[in-house]
Amino acid sequence: MEERQPGSSALLTDRPHWDATQARVLDAADALISRRGVHGVTIAELARKSSLSRPTIYRSWNDADDVVRSALLRRVIGLIDQFPAPARTRAALVDDVMRFTALFRTDAVYSRLLDDEPEAFTRYTLQRVGSSQRMILQWLAAAIAAAQDDGSVRAGEPQEIAVMLLLIAQSAVISHGTVADLIDEAAWERELRAALDGHLRA
Repeated sequence: MEERQPGSSALLTDRPHWDATQARVLDAADALISRRGVHGVTIAELARKSSLSRPTIYRSWNDADDVVRSALLRRVIGLIDQFPAPARTRAALVDDVMRFTALFRTDAVYSRLLDDEPEAFTRYTLQRVGSSQRMILQWLAAAIAAAQDDGSVRAGEPQEIAVMLLLIAQSAVISHGTVADLIDEAAWERELRAALDGHLRA
């Protein structure tokens, strides 16, 4: 088994921090998205759910859309935090991306968007590279650089390789429901793993 050094979270150099009051608002956003979708997230509902005033919320965010983006970013960081150290080989990196994909698909908030509000998922994740994707790219690029040192990942700019790796995984996740009648879960996972490995192979 690959031996890893602890501390992948420290690699997230742009990692934001939310105080206790802000966390209450983001907790409220999580609950509202899970139950009603992003369209149910308004400043009034956030204030009611968090037992905070609207001016308190506006001190940290411009509008409900800003709150949703922060909530999604916090959840991505929470997923990355489940990987205590960066992968240092191609095989370990592919394993981590597959595990991240599984965690992402079963996350209470992201699964709600994928299943019931694909247009909202697209708006928040695909129309532009937002803070959540940049955080994932930081994590991937660090692991790619380490695996390049190992010699198991091909040469190239880690950030550029990470961008395409993210696109492969992201496209597979978004299209999963569309192709469910054509390919079963085991085959989907096998083919995604092969695509990720092929992209990284030296």
